[in-house]
Amino acid sequence: MKALIVDDEARVRKAVRLLVDWEAHQIEEILEAGNGNEAIGLIRQEKPALVIMDMMMESGSGLELMTWVDEFAGSTKFIVVSGHNDFDFVRQTVRHGGIDYILKPIEPDMINSAVSKAVSAWRAEEAERSHRQHQSLRLNEIKPIFGEKLLSALIDDKVNAEASLRRLIHDGIIPPDIKISRLLLVQTDSGNNPLLRRFGGDSELLYYAIVNICNEFLQQQGTGIAFRYWGGPPEIAILLWEPHESVTSLISRMNQGIFLTLQFRMHFGISTPGAFPAHLPAGRVEAAEALLRRNLLRHEDYCHFAGAESGRGAGASAGGGTDAGAGTRKGPGAMLGGKQLDKRENAVPLSFADVQEDWRMAVISGTPEALTAAAQHWTQELSRRGVVTPQMLNDWKADALLMRSRLVREALGSRAANVLAELEHGDQQNPSPQPSGYSFSLFAWRDWSLAFMQQLSRALTDRQQKERNPMTEIVKYIEQNYPSDLSLQEVAGKFQVSREYVSRRFKQEYGINFSDYIVSVRIEKAKLLMQNPGLKLAQISEMIGFHDVKYFSKVFKKHTGHSPKDYRDQAAH
Repeated sequence: MKALIVDDEARVRKAVRLLVDWEAHQIEEILEAGNGNEAIGLIRQEKPALVIMDMMMESGSGLELMTWVDEFAGSTKFIVVSGHNDFDFVRQTVRHGGIDYILKPIEPDMINSAVSKAVSAWRAEEAERSHRQHQSLRLNEIKPIFGEKLLSALIDDKVNAEASLRRLIHDGIIPPDIKISRLLLVQTDSGNNPLLRRFGGDSELLYYAIVNICNEFLQQQGTGIAFRYWGGPPEIAILLWEPHESVTSLISRMNQGIFLTLQFRMHFGISTPGAFPAHLPAGRVEAAEALLRRNLLRHEDYCHFAGAESGRGAGASAGGGTDAGAGTRKGPGAMLGGKQLDKRENAVPLSFADVQEDWRMAVISGTPEALTAAAQHWTQELSRRGVVTPQMLNDWKADALLMRSRLVREALGSRAANVLAELEHGDQQNPSPQPSGYSFSLFAWRDWSLAFMQQLSRALTDRQQKERNPMTEIVKYIEQNYPSDLSLQEVAGKFQVSREYVSRRFKQEYGINFSDYIVSVRIEKAKLLMQNPGLKLAQISEMIGFHDVKYFSKVFKKHTGHSPKDYRDQAAH
Protein backbone atom coordinates (compact mmCIF):
# COMPACT_ATOMS: atom_id res chain seq x y z
CA MET A 1 0.00 0.00 0.00
CA LYS A 2 1.21 3.51 -0.85
CA ALA A 3 0.62 6.88 0.83
CA LEU A 4 1.24 10.40 -0.50
CA ILE A 5 2.06 13.46 1.66
CA VAL A 6 1.21 16.79 -0.01
CA ASP A 7 2.42 20.07 1.56
CA ASP A 8 4.38 23.03 0.22
CA GLU A 9 6.57 23.04 3.38
CA ALA A 10 9.25 20.36 3.52
CA ARG A 11 9.36 20.48 7.34
CA VAL A 12 5.66 19.61 7.55
CA ARG A 13 6.12 16.67 5.17
CA LYS A 14 9.03 15.48 7.32
CA ALA A 15 6.90 15.81 10.49
CA VAL A 16 4.10 13.69 9.00
CA ARG A 17 6.66 11.05 7.99
CA LEU A 18 7.94 10.87 11.57
CA LEU A 19 4.58 10.98 13.37
CA VAL A 20 2.72 8.24 11.46
CA ASP A 21 3.48 4.61 12.34
CA TRP A 22 3.51 3.45 8.73
CA GLU A 23 4.53 -0.13 9.54
CA ALA A 24 1.59 -0.58 11.92
CA HIS A 25 -0.79 0.51 9.14
CA GLN A 26 0.97 -1.79 6.62
CA ILE A 27 1.89 1.12 4.34
CA GLU A 28 5.08 0.18 2.54
CA GLU A 29 5.81 3.24 0.37
CA ILE A 30 5.55 6.94 1.27
CA LEU A 31 5.61 9.52 -1.54
CA GLU A 32 5.84 13.31 -1.31
CA ALA A 33 4.59 16.26 -3.39
CA GLY A 34 5.11 19.99 -2.86
CA ASN A 35 1.83 21.18 -4.38
CA GLY A 36 -1.52 19.99 -5.73
CA ASN A 37 -0.49 19.88 -9.39
CA GLU A 38 2.53 17.70 -8.61
CA ALA A 39 0.30 15.48 -6.45
CA ILE A 40 -2.15 14.87 -9.32
CA GLY A 41 0.71 13.60 -11.48
CA LEU A 42 1.89 11.25 -8.74
CA ILE A 43 -1.64 9.96 -8.03
CA ARG A 44 -2.12 9.17 -11.73
CA GLN A 45 1.20 7.32 -11.86
CA GLU A 46 1.47 5.66 -8.43
CA LYS A 47 -2.23 5.28 -7.41
CA PRO A 48 -1.73 5.68 -3.64
CA ALA A 49 -4.43 4.38 -1.31
CA LEU A 50 -4.05 7.39 1.03
CA VAL A 51 -3.30 11.09 0.53
CA ILE A 52 -2.46 13.38 3.47
CA MET A 53 -2.73 16.96 2.19
CA ASP A 54 -2.45 20.58 3.22
CA MET A 55 -5.31 22.93 2.28
CA MET A 56 -3.43 26.14 1.37
CA MET A 57 -0.68 25.75 -1.25
CA GLU A 58 0.62 28.17 -3.88
CA SER A 59 0.33 25.89 -6.91
CA GLY A 60 -2.77 23.67 -6.88
CA SER A 61 -4.69 24.18 -3.63
CA GLY A 62 -5.96 21.42 -1.36
CA LEU A 63 -9.54 22.21 -2.41
CA GLU A 64 -8.67 21.71 -6.11
CA LEU A 65 -6.78 18.52 -5.27
CA MET A 66 -9.60 16.97 -3.19
CA THR A 67 -12.11 17.87 -5.93
CA TRP A 68 -9.90 16.09 -8.48
CA VAL A 69 -9.41 13.06 -6.20
CA ASP A 70 -13.15 12.78 -5.58
CA GLU A 71 -13.89 12.93 -9.32
CA PHE A 72 -11.03 10.97 -10.90
CA ALA A 73 -9.48 8.82 -8.15
CA GLY A 74 -12.51 7.94 -6.05
CA SER A 75 -10.94 4.90 -4.40
CA THR A 76 -8.15 7.03 -2.87
CA LYS A 77 -8.79 8.13 0.72
CA PHE A 78 -7.54 11.53 1.91
CA ILE A 79 -6.91 13.33 5.18
CA VAL A 80 -6.54 17.13 5.41
CA VAL A 81 -3.88 18.59 7.69
CA SER A 82 -4.24 22.37 7.90
CA GLY A 83 -3.35 25.38 10.01
CA HIS A 84 -6.70 27.03 9.18
CA ASN A 85 -9.69 26.37 11.45
CA ASP A 86 -12.12 27.31 8.68
CA PHE A 87 -15.62 25.78 8.73
CA ASP A 88 -15.93 26.01 4.93
CA PHE A 89 -12.71 24.00 4.53
CA VAL A 90 -14.07 21.35 6.92
CA ARG A 91 -17.38 21.24 5.04
CA GLN A 92 -15.64 20.86 1.68
CA THR A 93 -13.50 18.05 3.10
CA VAL A 94 -16.61 16.17 4.26
CA ARG A 95 -18.44 16.89 0.99
CA HIS A 96 -15.64 15.36 -1.06
CA GLY A 97 -15.38 12.26 1.12
CA GLY A 98 -12.39 13.18 3.28
CA ILE A 99 -11.67 10.91 6.25
CA ASP A 100 -10.63 13.65 8.72
CA TYR A 101 -9.63 17.33 9.06
CA ILE A 102 -6.68 17.73 11.45
CA LEU A 103 -5.37 21.08 12.69
CA LYS A 104 -1.67 21.87 12.99
CA PRO A 105 0.34 21.34 15.14
CA ILE A 106 -0.22 17.64 14.48
CA GLU A 107 -0.83 15.31 17.39
CA PRO A 108 0.53 11.75 16.86
CA ASP A 109 -2.54 9.98 18.26
CA MET A 110 -4.94 12.01 16.14
CA ILE A 111 -3.17 11.50 12.84
CA ASN A 112 -2.54 7.79 13.47
CA SER A 113 -6.21 7.32 14.33
CA ALA A 114 -7.20 9.05 11.06
CA VAL A 115 -4.75 6.96 9.04
CA SER A 116 -6.10 3.79 10.63
CA LYS A 117 -9.66 4.77 9.73
CA ALA A 118 -8.66 5.60 6.15
CA VAL A 119 -6.75 2.34 5.66
CA SER A 120 -9.65 0.30 7.06
CA ALA A 121 -12.13 2.04 4.75
CA TRP A 122 -9.87 1.51 1.73
CA ARG A 123 -9.38 -2.20 2.51
CA ALA A 124 -13.12 -2.75 3.02
CA GLU A 125 -13.97 -1.10 -0.30
CA GLU A 126 -11.18 -2.97 -2.08
CA ALA A 127 -12.58 -6.26 -0.80
CA GLU A 128 -16.08 -5.28 -1.95
CA ARG A 129 -14.76 -4.27 -5.39
CA SER A 130 -13.01 -7.60 -5.75
CA HIS A 131 -16.19 -9.45 -4.75
CA ARG A 132 -18.33 -7.53 -7.26
CA GLN A 133 -15.86 -8.01 -10.09
CA HIS A 134 -15.92 -11.76 -9.40
CA GLN A 135 -19.72 -11.75 -9.35
CA SER A 136 -20.00 -9.80 -12.60
CA LEU A 137 -18.32 -12.62 -14.49
CA ARG A 138 -21.12 -15.00 -13.47
CA LEU A 139 -24.13 -12.73 -14.04
CA ASN A 140 -26.35 -12.13 -17.05
CA GLU A 141 -27.60 -15.68 -17.47
CA ILE A 142 -30.09 -14.88 -20.23
CA LYS A 143 -28.82 -15.42 -23.76
CA PRO A 144 -27.11 -12.06 -23.96
CA ILE A 145 -27.17 -10.88 -27.56
CA PHE A 146 -30.41 -12.62 -28.54
CA GLY A 147 -32.25 -11.35 -25.46
CA GLU A 148 -30.88 -7.84 -25.92
CA LYS A 149 -31.97 -7.73 -29.54
CA LEU A 150 -35.48 -8.84 -28.58
CA LEU A 151 -35.62 -6.07 -25.99
CA SER A 152 -34.22 -3.56 -28.50
CA ALA A 153 -36.91 -4.57 -30.99
CA LEU A 154 -39.59 -3.35 -28.54
CA ILE A 155 -38.10 0.13 -28.98
CA ASP A 156 -37.19 0.42 -32.65
CA ASP A 157 -38.72 -2.43 -34.65
CA LYS A 158 -42.48 -1.99 -35.03
CA VAL A 159 -42.78 -4.94 -37.40
CA ASN A 160 -41.26 -7.47 -34.99
CA ALA A 161 -42.14 -5.80 -31.68
CA GLU A 162 -45.19 -7.98 -30.99
CA ALA A 163 -43.36 -11.24 -31.74
CA SER A 164 -40.39 -10.10 -29.64
CA LEU A 165 -42.72 -9.32 -26.73
CA ARG A 166 -44.29 -12.80 -26.88
CA ARG A 167 -40.85 -14.44 -26.89
CA LEU A 168 -39.60 -12.31 -23.98
CA ILE A 169 -42.66 -13.24 -21.91
CA HIS A 170 -42.39 -16.92 -22.90
CA ASP A 171 -38.71 -17.02 -21.84
CA GLY A 172 -39.52 -15.37 -18.52
CA ILE A 173 -37.34 -12.34 -19.22
CA ILE A 174 -40.20 -9.92 -18.54
CA PRO A 175 -43.55 -10.58 -16.75
CA PRO A 176 -46.78 -10.85 -18.77
CA ASP A 177 -48.75 -8.24 -16.85
CA ILE A 178 -46.76 -5.03 -17.41
CA LYS A 179 -49.08 -2.08 -18.00
CA ILE A 180 -46.92 0.99 -17.35
CA SER A 181 -43.15 1.25 -17.74
CA ARG A 182 -40.28 3.67 -17.95
CA LEU A 183 -37.17 3.51 -20.12
CA LEU A 184 -33.84 4.62 -18.65
CA LEU A 185 -30.61 5.24 -20.57
CA VAL A 186 -27.24 4.95 -18.83
CA GLN A 187 -24.69 7.54 -19.93
CA THR A 188 -21.75 5.89 -21.70
CA ASP A 189 -18.48 7.63 -22.61
CA SER A 190 -16.37 6.04 -25.33
CA GLY A 191 -13.61 8.55 -24.57
CA ASN A 192 -13.13 7.51 -20.93
CA ASN A 193 -9.67 6.06 -21.46
CA PRO A 194 -8.81 5.29 -17.80
CA LEU A 195 -11.97 3.20 -17.44
CA LEU A 196 -11.57 1.52 -20.83
CA ARG A 197 -7.96 0.57 -20.06
CA ARG A 198 -9.20 -1.50 -17.13
CA PHE A 199 -11.13 -3.58 -19.69
CA GLY A 200 -8.26 -3.86 -22.15
CA GLY A 201 -9.79 -1.17 -24.38
CA ASP A 202 -12.85 -3.35 -24.99
CA SER A 203 -15.93 -1.10 -24.70
CA GLU A 204 -18.29 -4.07 -25.15
CA LEU A 205 -16.78 -5.74 -22.08
CA LEU A 206 -17.26 -2.49 -20.14
CA TYR A 207 -20.94 -2.31 -21.17
CA TYR A 208 -21.34 -5.96 -20.19
CA ALA A 209 -20.00 -5.22 -16.69
CA ILE A 210 -22.32 -2.21 -16.21
CA VAL A 211 -25.35 -4.20 -17.40
CA ASN A 212 -24.53 -7.00 -14.99
CA ILE A 213 -24.14 -4.66 -12.02
CA CYS A 214 -27.49 -2.98 -12.76
CA ASN A 215 -29.23 -6.33 -13.19
CA GLU A 216 -27.93 -7.50 -9.83
CA PHE A 217 -30.11 -4.82 -8.21
CA LEU A 218 -33.05 -5.04 -10.64
CA GLN A 219 -33.39 -8.82 -10.44
CA GLN A 220 -33.45 -8.79 -6.61
CA GLN A 221 -36.97 -7.35 -6.80
CA GLY A 222 -37.94 -8.44 -10.32
CA THR A 223 -38.82 -4.85 -11.26
CA GLY A 224 -36.78 -4.32 -14.43
CA ILE A 225 -33.96 -5.40 -16.69
CA ALA A 226 -30.82 -3.69 -18.01
CA PHE A 227 -29.58 -4.50 -21.50
CA ARG A 228 -27.34 -3.31 -24.29
CA TYR A 229 -29.51 -1.40 -26.77
CA TRP A 230 -28.70 -2.47 -30.33
CA GLY A 231 -30.82 0.00 -32.27
CA GLY A 232 -28.32 2.85 -32.60
CA PRO A 233 -25.13 4.25 -31.03
CA PRO A 234 -23.72 2.31 -28.04
CA GLU A 235 -26.25 2.65 -25.22
CA ILE A 236 -27.23 0.81 -22.08
CA ALA A 237 -31.00 0.81 -21.50
CA ILE A 238 -33.07 -0.18 -18.49
CA LEU A 239 -36.69 -1.26 -18.84
CA LEU A 240 -38.36 -0.54 -15.50
CA TRP A 241 -41.79 -1.63 -14.33
CA GLU A 242 -43.53 -1.28 -10.94
CA PRO A 243 -40.47 -0.79 -8.72
CA HIS A 244 -40.89 -1.15 -4.97
CA GLU A 245 -38.97 2.08 -4.38
CA SER A 246 -38.50 5.46 -6.07
CA VAL A 247 -36.50 5.61 -9.29
CA THR A 248 -33.95 7.93 -7.68
CA SER A 249 -33.47 5.57 -4.75
CA LEU A 250 -33.00 2.59 -7.08
CA ILE A 251 -30.52 4.52 -9.22
CA SER A 252 -28.63 5.63 -6.12
CA ARG A 253 -28.17 1.98 -5.05
CA MET A 254 -27.16 0.87 -8.56
CA ASN A 255 -24.70 3.74 -8.79
CA GLN A 256 -23.14 2.78 -5.49
CA GLY A 257 -22.65 -0.74 -6.83
CA ILE A 258 -21.09 0.62 -10.03
CA PHE A 259 -18.81 2.91 -8.02
CA LEU A 260 -17.59 0.12 -5.76
CA THR A 261 -16.62 -1.93 -8.83
CA LEU A 262 -15.49 0.72 -11.34
CA GLN A 263 -14.83 3.86 -9.20
CA PHE A 264 -17.17 5.81 -11.50
CA ARG A 265 -20.78 6.86 -11.13
CA MET A 266 -23.09 6.94 -14.13
CA HIS A 267 -25.72 9.44 -15.23
CA PHE A 268 -29.23 8.12 -15.99
CA GLY A 269 -31.72 9.66 -18.42
CA ILE A 270 -35.28 8.80 -17.29
CA SER A 271 -38.36 8.85 -19.52
CA THR A 272 -41.85 9.72 -18.40
CA PRO A 273 -44.01 6.68 -17.52
CA GLY A 274 -46.14 5.37 -20.35
CA ALA A 275 -48.18 2.46 -21.68
CA PHE A 276 -46.07 -0.66 -22.26
CA PRO A 277 -44.73 -1.32 -24.86
CA ALA A 278 -46.26 1.45 -27.01
CA HIS A 279 -44.49 4.28 -25.16
CA LEU A 280 -40.97 2.78 -25.40
CA PRO A 281 -39.90 4.47 -28.71
CA ALA A 282 -40.90 7.89 -27.38
CA GLY A 283 -39.42 6.96 -24.01
CA ARG A 284 -36.01 6.38 -25.52
CA VAL A 285 -36.09 9.81 -27.17
CA GLU A 286 -37.13 11.40 -23.87
CA ALA A 287 -34.35 9.68 -21.91
CA ALA A 288 -31.71 10.65 -24.48
CA GLU A 289 -32.87 14.28 -24.45
CA ALA A 290 -32.87 14.31 -20.64
CA LEU A 291 -29.18 13.34 -20.70
CA LEU A 292 -28.42 16.06 -23.27
CA ARG A 293 -30.18 18.63 -21.07
CA ARG A 294 -28.56 17.64 -17.76
CA ASN A 295 -26.78 20.44 -15.94
CA LEU A 296 -23.12 19.50 -15.91
CA LEU A 297 -22.39 21.95 -13.08
CA ARG A 298 -24.50 19.84 -10.71
CA HIS A 299 -21.85 17.16 -10.28
CA GLU A 300 -23.80 15.14 -7.73
CA ASP A 301 -27.06 14.83 -9.68
CA TYR A 302 -27.16 11.49 -11.49
CA CYS A 303 -30.92 11.23 -12.16
CA HIS A 304 -32.14 13.28 -15.11
CA PHE A 305 -35.88 13.20 -15.72
CA ALA A 306 -37.71 14.01 -18.94
CA GLY A 307 -40.64 16.37 -19.32
CA ALA A 308 -42.43 17.91 -16.36
CA GLU A 309 -40.58 15.68 -13.89
CA SER A 310 -37.23 17.29 -14.80
CA GLY A 311 -37.88 20.17 -12.39
CA ARG A 312 -39.32 18.16 -9.50
CA GLY A 313 -36.09 17.02 -7.95
CA ALA A 314 -37.90 14.01 -6.53
CA GLY A 315 -37.95 10.30 -6.89
CA ALA A 316 -40.58 8.71 -9.08
CA SER A 317 -42.08 5.29 -9.56
CA ALA A 318 -42.57 3.60 -12.92
CA GLY A 319 -46.24 4.54 -12.65
CA GLY A 320 -45.48 8.22 -12.18
CA GLY A 321 -45.79 8.64 -8.38
CA THR A 322 -43.11 10.55 -6.51
CA ASP A 323 -41.10 10.04 -3.39
CA ALA A 324 -39.64 13.41 -2.47
CA GLY A 325 -36.02 13.64 -1.49
CA ALA A 326 -34.94 10.15 -2.50
CA GLY A 327 -31.61 9.47 -4.12
CA THR A 328 -29.84 12.61 -5.27
CA ARG A 329 -29.15 16.03 -3.85
CA LYS A 330 -31.95 18.47 -4.76
CA GLY A 331 -33.84 21.49 -3.53
CA PRO A 332 -32.78 24.99 -2.55
CA GLY A 333 -29.68 23.80 -0.75
CA ALA A 334 -27.98 22.51 -3.92
CA MET A 335 -24.45 23.88 -3.94
CA LEU A 336 -21.50 24.30 -6.33
CA GLY A 337 -18.24 25.48 -4.80
CA GLY A 338 -20.15 26.76 -1.78
CA LYS A 339 -22.58 28.86 -3.85
CA GLN A 340 -26.22 28.18 -4.51
CA LEU A 341 -27.13 27.18 -8.05
CA ASP A 342 -30.90 27.59 -8.02
CA LYS A 343 -31.03 31.35 -8.51
CA ARG A 344 -28.32 31.26 -11.16
CA GLU A 345 -30.13 28.53 -13.06
CA ASN A 346 -32.86 31.08 -13.80
CA ALA A 347 -30.31 33.19 -15.71
CA VAL A 348 -30.30 33.22 -19.51
CA PRO A 349 -27.94 30.44 -20.70
CA LEU A 350 -24.72 31.66 -22.31
CA SER A 351 -24.67 31.39 -26.10
CA PHE A 352 -21.62 31.53 -28.32
CA ALA A 353 -22.84 34.82 -29.77
CA ASP A 354 -22.26 36.38 -26.32
CA VAL A 355 -18.50 35.82 -26.55
CA GLN A 356 -17.90 35.41 -30.28
CA GLU A 357 -16.52 38.96 -30.65
CA ASP A 358 -14.16 38.39 -27.68
CA TRP A 359 -12.83 35.23 -29.33
CA ARG A 360 -12.51 36.91 -32.74
CA MET A 361 -10.57 39.89 -31.39
CA ALA A 362 -8.33 37.64 -29.29
CA VAL A 363 -7.50 35.48 -32.31
CA ILE A 364 -6.75 38.52 -34.47
CA SER A 365 -4.56 40.11 -31.80
CA GLY A 366 -2.69 36.85 -31.22
CA THR A 367 -1.34 37.99 -27.85
CA PRO A 368 -1.13 35.36 -25.09
CA GLU A 369 -2.86 37.75 -22.68
CA ALA A 370 -5.87 38.32 -24.95
CA LEU A 371 -6.23 34.62 -25.80
CA THR A 372 -6.00 33.55 -22.16
CA ALA A 373 -8.47 36.24 -21.08
CA ALA A 374 -11.02 35.16 -23.73
CA ALA A 375 -10.83 31.50 -22.66
CA GLN A 376 -11.03 32.44 -18.98
CA HIS A 377 -13.97 34.82 -19.49
CA TRP A 378 -15.95 32.13 -21.31
CA THR A 379 -15.66 29.54 -18.57
CA GLN A 380 -16.24 32.12 -15.83
CA GLU A 381 -19.47 33.19 -17.53
CA LEU A 382 -20.58 29.56 -17.87
CA SER A 383 -20.01 29.04 -14.15
CA ARG A 384 -21.65 32.35 -13.19
CA ARG A 385 -24.84 31.60 -15.11
CA GLY A 386 -25.10 28.21 -13.45
CA VAL A 387 -26.20 26.03 -16.37
CA VAL A 388 -24.07 24.01 -18.79
CA THR A 389 -25.57 21.08 -20.68
CA PRO A 390 -24.06 18.60 -23.17
CA GLN A 391 -26.40 20.04 -25.82
CA MET A 392 -25.05 23.53 -25.16
CA LEU A 393 -21.47 22.30 -25.49
CA ASN A 394 -22.27 20.53 -28.76
CA ASP A 395 -23.83 23.76 -30.06
CA TRP A 396 -20.84 25.76 -28.84
CA LYS A 397 -18.40 23.52 -30.67
CA ALA A 398 -20.40 23.79 -33.89
CA ASP A 399 -20.59 27.59 -33.58
CA ALA A 400 -16.86 27.85 -32.79
CA LEU A 401 -15.99 25.81 -35.88
CA LEU A 402 -18.30 27.98 -37.99
CA MET A 403 -16.63 31.14 -36.64
CA ARG A 404 -13.22 29.66 -37.45
CA SER A 405 -14.25 28.85 -41.02
CA ARG A 406 -15.64 32.36 -41.58
CA LEU A 407 -12.59 34.05 -40.07
CA VAL A 408 -10.15 32.04 -42.18
CA ARG A 409 -12.14 32.62 -45.37
CA GLU A 410 -12.40 36.35 -44.69
CA ALA A 411 -8.66 36.63 -44.02
CA LEU A 412 -7.30 34.33 -46.73
CA GLY A 413 -9.96 34.12 -49.43
CA SER A 414 -9.11 31.47 -52.04
CA ARG A 415 -6.16 30.25 -49.94
CA ALA A 416 -8.43 29.33 -47.00
CA ALA A 417 -9.04 25.67 -47.96
CA ASN A 418 -5.49 24.51 -47.19
CA VAL A 419 -5.41 26.32 -43.85
CA LEU A 420 -8.79 24.90 -42.81
CA ALA A 421 -7.58 21.40 -43.70
CA GLU A 422 -4.50 21.92 -41.49
CA LEU A 423 -6.68 23.17 -38.64
CA GLU A 424 -9.01 20.17 -38.94
CA HIS A 425 -5.99 17.90 -38.71
CA GLY A 426 -4.97 19.82 -35.58
CA ASP A 427 -8.42 19.15 -34.11
CA GLN A 428 -7.54 15.45 -34.12
CA GLN A 429 -4.37 16.17 -32.13
CA ASN A 430 -6.24 18.41 -29.66
CA PRO A 431 -9.77 16.96 -29.39
CA SER A 432 -12.29 18.68 -27.18
CA PRO A 433 -13.44 17.03 -23.95
CA GLN A 434 -16.46 14.77 -24.39
CA PRO A 435 -19.63 16.90 -23.98
CA SER A 436 -21.49 13.82 -22.73
CA GLY A 437 -18.65 12.26 -20.73
CA TYR A 438 -18.92 10.70 -17.28
CA SER A 439 -17.31 13.75 -15.70
CA PHE A 440 -17.21 17.45 -16.55
CA SER A 441 -14.48 20.00 -15.90
CA LEU A 442 -14.68 23.70 -16.75
CA PHE A 443 -10.89 23.74 -16.57
CA ALA A 444 -10.64 21.14 -19.34
CA TRP A 445 -12.97 23.17 -21.59
CA ARG A 446 -11.05 26.36 -20.78
CA ASP A 447 -7.80 24.68 -21.82
CA TRP A 448 -9.40 23.34 -25.00
CA SER A 449 -10.82 26.74 -25.98
CA LEU A 450 -7.43 28.37 -25.37
CA ALA A 451 -5.66 25.78 -27.55
CA PHE A 452 -8.39 26.16 -30.21
CA MET A 453 -7.91 29.94 -30.39
CA GLN A 454 -4.09 29.69 -30.22
CA GLN A 455 -4.03 27.25 -33.12
CA LEU A 456 -6.32 29.46 -35.21
CA SER A 457 -4.34 32.62 -34.40
CA ARG A 458 -1.03 30.95 -35.31
CA ALA A 459 -2.43 29.66 -38.60
CA LEU A 460 -3.65 33.12 -39.61
CA THR A 461 -0.49 34.89 -38.44
CA ASP A 462 1.88 32.43 -40.13
CA ARG A 463 0.05 32.65 -43.44
CA GLN A 464 -0.24 36.43 -43.35
CA GLN A 465 3.43 36.83 -42.45
CA LYS A 466 4.33 34.55 -45.31
CA GLU A 467 2.24 36.69 -47.64
CA ARG A 468 3.89 39.86 -46.31
CA ASN A 469 7.34 38.37 -46.92
CA PRO A 470 8.94 40.56 -49.65
CA MET A 471 10.61 37.47 -51.13
CA THR A 472 7.19 36.17 -52.16
CA GLU A 473 6.59 39.36 -54.17
CA ILE A 474 10.17 39.42 -55.51
CA VAL A 475 9.88 35.88 -56.87
CA LYS A 476 6.50 36.73 -58.37
CA TYR A 477 8.04 39.83 -60.03
CA ILE A 478 10.85 37.73 -61.52
CA GLU A 479 8.33 35.20 -62.87
CA GLN A 480 6.52 38.02 -64.65
CA ASN A 481 9.59 39.93 -65.93
CA TYR A 482 12.26 37.27 -66.56
CA PRO A 483 12.77 38.30 -70.25
CA SER A 484 13.97 41.73 -69.09
CA ASP A 485 17.53 42.50 -68.06
CA LEU A 486 16.81 42.31 -64.34
CA SER A 487 19.56 43.41 -61.98
CA LEU A 488 19.96 42.86 -58.26
CA GLN A 489 20.06 46.63 -57.73
CA GLU A 490 16.85 47.19 -59.69
CA VAL A 491 14.86 44.51 -57.87
CA ALA A 492 16.11 45.56 -54.41
CA GLY A 493 15.19 49.16 -55.12
CA LYS A 494 11.71 48.28 -56.38
CA PHE A 495 10.87 46.43 -53.15
CA GLN A 496 12.72 48.86 -50.86
CA VAL A 497 15.14 46.34 -49.43
CA SER A 498 18.93 46.14 -49.61
CA ARG A 499 20.88 44.24 -52.27
CA GLU A 500 22.46 42.23 -49.45
CA TYR A 501 19.01 41.20 -48.12
CA VAL A 502 17.87 39.92 -51.53
CA SER A 503 21.12 38.08 -52.15
CA ARG A 504 21.12 36.49 -48.68
CA ARG A 505 17.47 35.39 -48.85
CA PHE A 506 17.92 33.71 -52.26
CA LYS A 507 20.84 31.75 -50.82
CA GLN A 508 18.80 30.80 -47.73
CA GLU A 509 15.57 29.82 -49.49
CA TYR A 510 16.77 28.45 -52.87
CA GLY A 511 20.43 27.60 -52.33
CA ILE A 512 21.55 29.72 -55.32
CA ASN A 513 22.32 33.38 -55.92
CA PHE A 514 20.01 35.95 -57.51
CA SER A 515 21.39 35.77 -61.08
CA ASP A 516 21.40 31.95 -61.11
CA TYR A 517 17.76 31.97 -60.02
CA ILE A 518 16.82 34.19 -62.98
CA VAL A 519 18.71 31.88 -65.33
CA SER A 520 16.89 28.82 -63.89
CA VAL A 521 13.53 30.51 -64.50
CA ARG A 522 14.51 31.33 -68.10
CA ILE A 523 15.67 27.76 -68.76
CA GLU A 524 12.40 26.32 -67.45
CA LYS A 525 10.45 28.69 -69.71
CA ALA A 526 12.66 27.66 -72.65
CA LYS A 527 11.80 23.99 -72.06
CA LEU A 528 8.13 24.84 -72.34
CA LEU A 529 8.60 26.87 -75.52
CA MET A 530 10.62 24.07 -77.14
CA GLN A 531 7.52 21.93 -77.16
CA ASN A 532 6.28 24.18 -79.98
CA PRO A 533 7.99 22.88 -83.16
CA GLY A 534 7.12 26.11 -84.97
CA LEU A 535 9.51 28.19 -82.86
CA LYS A 536 13.17 28.42 -83.83
CA LEU A 537 15.90 28.42 -81.18
CA ALA A 538 16.77 32.02 -82.02
CA GLN A 539 13.17 33.06 -81.37
CA ILE A 540 13.04 31.13 -78.10
CA SER A 541 16.36 32.64 -77.02
CA GLU A 542 15.05 36.15 -77.63
CA MET A 543 11.71 35.44 -75.92
CA ILE A 544 13.32 34.36 -72.64
CA GLY A 545 15.85 37.21 -72.48
CA PHE A 546 18.95 35.79 -74.19
CA HIS A 547 19.92 38.03 -77.13
CA ASP A 548 22.69 35.66 -78.35
CA VAL A 549 21.50 32.20 -79.40
CA LYS A 550 24.99 30.69 -79.00
CA TYR A 551 25.22 31.97 -75.44
CA PHE A 552 21.71 30.62 -74.78
CA SER A 553 22.79 27.16 -76.07
CA LYS A 554 25.86 27.21 -73.83
CA VAL A 555 23.87 28.14 -70.72
CA PHE A 556 21.11 25.63 -71.54
CA LYS A 557 23.61 22.76 -71.88
CA LYS A 558 25.29 23.76 -68.61
CA HIS A 559 21.96 23.54 -66.73
CA THR A 560 20.42 20.49 -68.40
CA GLY A 561 23.38 18.47 -69.70
CA HIS A 562 21.94 18.63 -73.24
CA SER A 563 22.11 21.08 -76.08
CA PRO A 564 18.78 22.74 -76.98
CA LYS A 565 18.64 20.71 -80.22
CA ASP A 566 19.25 17.38 -78.44
CA TYR A 567 16.74 18.27 -75.72
CA ARG A 568 14.09 19.13 -78.30
CA ASP A 569 14.75 15.88 -80.22
CA GLN A 570 14.44 13.79 -77.03
CA ALA A 571 11.25 15.56 -76.05
CA ALA A 572 9.78 14.92 -79.50
CA HIS A 573 10.39 11.20 -79.15
